[in-house]
Amino acid sequence: MQSMNQEDRRVIGGVDAHADTHHAAVLDDRGALLGTESFEVSAAGYRELLAWLRSFGELDRVGVESTGSYAAGLTRHLLAASVEVLEVNQPHAHTRRRRGKTDAIDAEMAARHALSLSDPVTPKQTTGIVEAIRQLRVARESAVKSRSVAMLQLGDLIITAPSGLREQLATRKTLKGQAALCRRLRPDTDHLAEPVNAAKLALRSLARRIALLDEEIAELDTRLTPLVATAAPRTTALLGISTGHAGQLLVTAGQNIDRLRGEGAFAALCGASPTPIASGKRGRYRLNPGGDRKPTGRCT
Repeated sequence: MQSMNQEDRRVIGGVDAHADTHHAAVLDDRGALLGTESFEVSAAGYRELLAWLRSFGELDRVGVESTGSYAAGLTRHLLAASVEVLEVNQPHAHTRRRRGKTDAIDAEMAARHALSLSDPVTPKQTTGIVEAIRQLRVARESAVKSRSVAMLQLGDLIITAPSGLREQLATRKTLKGQAALCRRLRPDTDHLAEPVNAAKLALRSLARRIALLDEEIAELDTRLTPLVATAAPRTTALLGISTGHAGQLLVTAGQNIDRLRGEGAFAALCGASPTPIASGKRGRYRLNPGGDRKPTGRCT
């Protein structure tokens, strides 16, 4: 009889995700806590976690924290197993004041959030072309930032370089042109104690680094352009929409764009929706502090 009741019981799971372990909790459909357990972050651990959840009854849905970071692999595994996953990224301030904070408590609260279906959020799918675009954009953004830092350092070193070297580089008016001259400097490495030779070596090193980063950025742009055009052909065909614009929109919206239920959901996602901040007779609003406000003017 107990086995039959367990098979008929609907259960809801919750997961508190970390880099090395995921802590899971399971509730019945009335909110009673049935158990908590910790699992390793690995393919085998994902299988064990899902089997453990299903051992309590028919698994209805799972609330998961950090679906886009620590729990990205687990989210893919659950979706591949046809399990409904809800994203849970809200702090549980009242519970933490009353009960404290542990992995088990956080997993239980994730399950209770999924049970209540309050503000359900569908996580982004990370198994398609949009995830590939996101990964390449991360690499490109890192290269662009590194290039900017190297250019600033190059300019600072040129300003403080010995006068003869500074005048030699001043024949080029732009920093990019000066970087080209710096790549051709020939320092005397046997006399690096002399500031002029140390300056030449430092400037050449930075200039070569800038050139390598330029090549890396150009290669990533070459790879990103056809991917973005394939994922969003109508968007990239619009006047003024570059690969950077369309790529950022794709990454923000996600592969499963149908999770956005309307214009209001998209505005909230972009941090452009109004949020009420006053009660009573005075109604005041401010922009939603959440969302993705990353600029789309350039693919940075």
